[in-house]
Amino acid sequence: MAEERDVFKRIMEKILNYINGELVEPAGKNYLENFNPAEGKPYSLVPDSDTTDVQQAVNSARNAFDSWSTMPAEKRAAILLRIADFIDRDLDKLALAESNDQGKPLRLARSVDIPRASLNMRFFATGAIHFASEAYITGNEAVNYTLRMPVGVAGCISPWNLPLYLFTWKIAPALAAGCTVVAKPSELTPMTAFLFSRLCREAGLPNGVLNIVHGLGNKAGQAIVEHPDVVAISFTGGTATGKKIAATAAPMFKKLSLELGGKNPNMVFADCDFEKAVRTSVQAAFSNQGEICLCGSRIFVERKIFERFTEAFIQQTKELTVGDPLDDKTRIGALISEAHMKKVLGYIDLAKQEGGSILTGGNRVRVSGRCAEGYFIEPTVITGLNERCRTNQEEIFGPVVTLMPFDTEEEVIQYANSTPYGLSATIWTENLTRAHRVAVQIKSGIIWINCWLFRDLRTPFGGMKQSGVGREGGWEALRFFTEAKNVCVKL
Repeated sequence: MAEERDVFKRIMEKILNYINGELVEPAGKNYLENFNPAEGKPYSLVPDSDTTDVQQAVNSARNAFDSWSTMPAEKRAAILLRIADFIDRDLDKLALAESNDQGKPLRLARSVDIPRASLNMRFFATGAIHFASEAYITGNEAVNYTLRMPVGVAGCISPWNLPLYLFTWKIAPALAAGCTVVAKPSELTPMTAFLFSRLCREAGLPNGVLNIVHGLGNKAGQAIVEHPDVVAISFTGGTATGKKIAATAAPMFKKLSLELGGKNPNMVFADCDFEKAVRTSVQAAFSNQGEICLCGSRIFVERKIFERFTEAFIQQTKELTVGDPLDDKTRIGALISEAHMKKVLGYIDLAKQEGGSILTGGNRVRVSGRCAEGYFIEPTVITGLNERCRTNQEEIFGPVVTLMPFDTEEEVIQYANSTPYGLSATIWTENLTRAHRVAVQIKSGIIWINCWLFRDLRTPFGGMKQSGVGREGGWEALRFFTEAKNVCVKL
C-alpha cells in the first residue's frame, strides 16, 4: 500500500518554489499533498519548504534589492502591468485552478478573484508612478522635503480563502514601492501562486525581485518572520496566528501589517430597502462558502420587521445551490478542507447546545459524481442565541449565520460592538442621519451603508481590536513598504 502511494505521489504535478527567477524543488525534496476540496482527494504536491529554502529566497531578494529599488518607478510599473496583462490573458486557466484548489464556484473565481488580482497589479503599478511627497518652506531659511524609501526585503504571507486575490494585494504594493519580496501563499491553496510565478518569468521580472516559498506556516512562514533580513511582514490570516507573528516580529522591530479575523455585524433597520437588504445580506452571509473575513455573519434585524425578514432570508437561502464548483448553477462550493468542515459542523452543534434553533441547513451535503467525497455544508441560519454566546463571539468562517432581533439603535450598537473583533460592519437604513450616527459608533475599520463588499482600492482597509494592526490599500499600502526620510536644505 505504501509503495502504491509513493507511485501515486510521483505522477501528481509538483508545484515548485520560485527563487532567484527559477522554478526549483525544495532543498529537502519533501512535499505535502495538495487536496481538491470538492473531491476530497489530493491532486498535486506542494513543497514542504524549510529554513534552507527561506534563506535562499532571502539571499536572492537581498541581492536584487539595489537594482530594483533604484529602477525608475515607470520601469517597475511597466513590468507589473505586463504581469497584469498575462493574468487577463490566462483568466480561464487561473480561474479553473483557483476553483480546483480552493473549492469556490468557478463562476466566482472567474468574475471576482482573478479579475481582482489583475486589478491589484494595475492599481499599485500606476499608483507608484503618481506617488507624491510633502515639501515645506521653513520661514526664509530652509526647504524640508520628504523622501519615501523602500524598506528592503518584505515578507508577504497570504491566506487560502482568496488565494491569488490576496496574494497580489500584498506583493503588488511591495514591488511597486521598490521592495523585493519573499512571499508564502497558503499551503492549502498554492496553485495560482505557482502559475503566477510562471507569468513573472514570462513578463521579465528581474531575478530575485519576487521569491515564492511554499510550505507550512509554522515552518516556512515562521522562518520568514524570524529572518533578520526580512524587515517588514504583511500577513493576512487568523488572529491566533497574527498574535504569534507579532510576538516574534515586534521584539525585532519589524514593520507589521496584520489583517486578521472578523465577526461582522449586519444591522437591518425597519426603514431599509427591504428587498435589497435581504438579497445582499444573503450574499454577504454565504459568498465563497462564508470563507471571507468580511462576511456578515451576525445579522441584527429591527423587531418590527424581524419575522418578515427571517422568512424572506430563509427562502432565498434555500434557493442557493450547493454542489460541484465547476457547475455554473452552483452558488455554494466546497469548504477548504475536511478539518475545516468538521470545525464548522462543530460550531453548528455548539449553537444547538447554546439554545439556538436551526431554521435551515446545519448538515453536511453529499454531492453526487466526482464530488462525492467533497467537503460541502448546507448554508445554515440560526436564531435564538444571545449576543454573548460563543457562536456569536468566535469566528466560524463558514456558511453559518445567526439572526437576532433588536428594538433600539442603542441596543444594536451594543450588540455590534460586543465581540473582540472589529473588521467590517453593514448598516441598512434609508435614514441618512441615522446611517452617519451609527457608523461613527461602530468599532470597525470598514463600514458599508446599504451595500456590502463595495471596494474602492484607494481607501484604507483594515480592522480594529483583534481584527488587525495597520491598514492596507491605496497610499496606506505604499507607505507601509517605505520609510519616510526628511531632507532639510538650508537656504
